[in-house]
Amino acid sequence: MGFIDLSGSLGRHFGSIGVALNEIATRLTVSKATELQVNGPSSARAIKCTHILCDALNVSEKIQIDIETAIPEHVGLGSGTQMSLAIGSALNSFYDLRLTIREIAQLTERGMRSGIGIGVFEQGGLVVDGGRGEKTITPPVISHMDIPEQWRFILVFDQRGQGLHGDQEINAFKELPAFPRRQAARLCYLLLMQGLPAVAEQNIKLFGDVITQLQLSVGEHFASVQGGIFTSPEVAEVMQWLERQGAVAVGQTSWGPTGFCAVDNKTKAEVLVMEMQEKFSHFKQLSFVATGARNSGGEVVNG
Repeated sequence: MGFIDLSGSLGRHFGSIGVALNEIATRLTVSKATELQVNGPSSARAIKCTHILCDALNVSEKIQIDIETAIPEHVGLGSGTQMSLAIGSALNSFYDLRLTIREIAQLTERGMRSGIGIGVFEQGGLVVDGGRGEKTITPPVISHMDIPEQWRFILVFDQRGQGLHGDQEINAFKELPAFPRRQAARLCYLLLMQGLPAVAEQNIKLFGDVITQLQLSVGEHFASVQGGIFTSPEVAEVMQWLERQGAVAVGQTSWGPTGFCAVDNKTKAEVLVMEMQEKFSHFKQLSFVATGARNSGGEVVNG
C-alpha cells in the first residue's frame, strides 16, 4: 500500500504498509520425483527459485512441484516473494530443515526494499515494516493487526502491462529525487496516530483517508518514472469512479499497474464489481476482483 520514507532521512530507508489478501494466492505441492519437474503457472520463476534454494540448502532437486495457483507476476502483488517463500517453506518441511521464514527469505534475497511480503507470509493481516537500516537483513515488522473480517478490497488489473521490476526498478529508484523529510514525517504521523488506530476501531473511512493520502504522496513522487500517479490511465479512470462511489484507500499496488481500494462489506464490493464490468466493458484489458483480507500467514500441510 505504499512506502513511508523513500530517502531514509533518519537513517532507515523505505518502510512500508501492506495487507495480506485471501483469494489471490500461491498454492503448490512438493513431492518426490526422479528429477526436477515443475508444472503449472509461473513455472519458469519456480524453477529458478528451486535451483537457488536447493543449491543454498544443499538438498536434492529430485522433486516435483505442482503449482495449483500463482499470484500474477509483476503487477504489484508480491508474486516473487510469495513464490520464493512458498517453495522455501515446502522444501523446509519436505527435508525437515527447521528454518524460519526470515532465513528462507534471506536465501532468496527477498525484502531488499519492502518487508511486506515477508511479514504477511509470516502472519497475514495488516503489516507495517520498519524499513532498512545499516545492518538490516530483512525489514522488521513493527506493527501487525488483523483486518476486520467484513472489509473487502477491490483490485483492478490491467492485463496489457507490468510494473517496473528488476533492473528497471533499480534504475527508477536511482532517478527519483530525494523524498522530502517533512513529507516522510507527516506520513509516519498519519499512519501511527490515525491509520492504525482506525483499523483497531474498525473505522474504514479514516483508515482509507490515510492510505489515500499516503498513495497520493508516493504516487506523485513516482510520477516522473511511471508516467503519472497511476501507471495505467485506464486503471486511473476506474479508480476515480470507485472513489466517487464511496470506495476508500484508493491507490496503486507498488509499481502497478494494479489499482486497489477498500469498502466496508462483501455485498458492496460485489455490486461495485458488477457495475464496473458493465460500465467499463470497453476496456477489454481490465479485470476486477473483490477479495477479503487474510489474517493468517502461509500454511504448510504435510500429507
